[in-house]
Order: sequence, then C-alpha cells, then structure tokens
Amino acid sequence: MTAPADTTPPPGPALGPAPDSAPAVRPVVLDADGVQVSGLLAEPAAVAEGGAPRAVVVAIHGRGMCADYFNGLADPVNSLLTLGARLGHTVLALDRPGYGLSARQLPDGLSLGEQADVLNTALAAFALTHPTGAGLFLAAHSDGGKVALHMAAAEAGGSFLGVDVNGCGWQYNPEARHFPDTLGGGASRLNWGPLHLYPPGTFRASRTLLQRVPRHEAAQTASWPGQYPRLAGRITNPVRLTFAEHELWWRLGDDDLAAMTALLTAAPHVTVERLPAAGHNISLGYAAPTHHLRTVAFLEECLLRRRAGGTR
Repeated sequence: MTAPADTTPPPGPALGPAPDSAPAVRPVVLDADGVQVSGLLAEPAAVAEGGAPRAVVVAIHGRGMCADYFNGLADPVNSLLTLGARLGHTVLALDRPGYGLSARQLPDGLSLGEQADVLNTALAAFALTHPTGAGLFLAAHSDGGKVALHMAAAEAGGSFLGVDVNGCGWQYNPEARHFPDTLGGGASRLNWGPLHLYPPGTFRASRTLLQRVPRHEAAQTASWPGQYPRLAGRITNPVRLTFAEHELWWRLGDDDLAAMTALLTAAPHVTVERLPAAGHNISLGYAAPTHHLRTVAFLEECLLRRRAGGTR
C-alpha cells in the first residue's frame, strides 16, 4: 500500500469534525495464546455505566495498514470507532497478526488462515473481560476481508452476527494480476482511485497508517482465488459485500459477482452493494460516513433477523 502525494485538494469543504462528545478511543492489547494483538477500542456510554453494548463491531484492516485505518485520522467524521460507539455498539479495531505489536513476535507474519485463528482466539479472550451484548460482528476491508471470511468459515454454527466486507472480491482484475509489481509503488491508482474522493490531508495522514506487509501474507495474495471457494460454503453467517464505484482490484461484472455469491451456499442472507463516489480505501474517503452507517445498519438488520427467529 502506498499513499500518493497531496496535490490538488478535492472540491468542496472537508466534512466537519465529530461532536465534542465523541466516545473516547483507547489502545487495547489482547492475548491470543501468547500472541499480543494490539488495537483500538471505543465503547458506548452504556458500558461506562456498567451495562452492555448492543453488539461488538470487530474492524479488520487491509494490506499494509493498521487499526488506525478506522479512526478517521484525516477527518474525525470518518471514524467507524466513534460512530459505532455513539450508536450503542462497542467497536474493536484490531491490528492483524504480523502488524502492530505482534510484528515483533511475527516478523514474517502468518498466512490468512493462521491470522484468522489468532484473531478468533483474541476475540474469545476479549469476550471474557468485556461485555459483548448480542455478540460479535465482523467489518473488514480488502485483505482484512479475506481474513474475516476465514474467521467466519472457521467458526462452526455461525457464531458471528454477520460479516460485512468491502473491497474484497474473488477474481482479480487483469490489471492487478502482475504480482508483485502492482503491490508496490505502482499500485497507487488501484489502491485509491480518483484522488478527489478523499478529504484534504488524507494522504499525509495515511503515511502514519502504512505498515510493512509481512512476507507470509504477501505470498498468499495470488492464491486467494483458489482459497475463496474452499471457504465460502462453510460460512453460515449473513454476508454483505460492498464495492466502491472506482474499485479496480477485482472483476466486478454482474456475472462475476453472481458467481462469487453463489458459492456462499450456507449463508442465510447475502447482499451485494456498490458505493458511488468512492475508491478502494472507502473508510478514508468522503464516502466513509455513508459506508459506516450502512455497515451499522446491516448489523442492526442481522440483529432484527435473529430476534424474528433464527439467523435469517
């Protein structure tokens, strides 16, 4: 992941700051059988008062990023952490294994499936010491979406409330297949799309997000199209897939998406959305509030379906 230089600012004013009463975001470290998983935590007022959140949104970042991706660094209104907490949910954004604090223990990282196992263990530890309300809900971006799908496939019985993934398809766009070249400095257009879709200061702020991509993770990028079909049929949670209007990493024709969703044979509900005026890094752009509100709305829909009887 690379951040282009700030040149021409996008038209119109930047989105306004979050209210002064925005929930606090604090660092957190979870122990996953000896692996120290770092991240950020925002909790609703109900938790501070001794109650429980409506649910826990577990946010999982993409390739070469970190948990701060979800914290609205260039514009506070873009923060999924504070938005979710204001709406009554705990939001837990985690650094994937090989990133953040765990990079010291795992300098070469882990495969996607191994990352999923570590994060599932970390979430079990989190649930022992924090109220989780109705349960855990996965919200993931790009390569984090691959890990989230592995996590859901590994959890028999659909223990997650739902899986909300953006920027992660099945078959790569031919333009993105030239590994490793497009995964280095040449990937700027694929990662960002039109630069006017992002608030001023985004690319300067994004430099603090960028992390070295661990070797074992990078080695699995080209094998994802073979991994997905083996996972999809084991996912028993509702699934929502979102793709930005200017998403360039994936083949996104109607037939491509129909083939992808057709493999989710055990998911009780699958929906696909296309988000206008957005590039690949949705949570850093002007479209972030729209996307995050729709993410929470999908979580509320998952809760409604459960209350109505069963996971459907």
